[in-house]
Amino acid sequence: MRTTITVADDVAAEMERLRREHGLGPSEALNLLARRGMAGGKTRHEPYRHRTADVGVRIGVSNIGEVLDQLDDEPNGIVDGDVRDQ
Repeated sequence: MRTTITVADDVAAEMERLRREHGLGPSEALNLLARRGMAGGKTRHEPYRHRTADVGVRIGVSNIGEVLDQLDDEPNGIVDGDVRDQ
């Protein structure tokens, strides 16, 4: 019994290139592509580093609830010389 597989055009083109260049059969070419894809996921990436920038905020903003409370308590949203969008 033969199984029919639908292959995307780009994958089929790469399979055909491998078959021509290396004399592979369809199953061998497909397996080679699959193995390359599985091995490709093992590349090392640089660890994520969060960038910071001085934005001139003069109040602690690590607890946003406290910041909002401070802004609500101050007239015109002014806290230590900083002005909230009005």
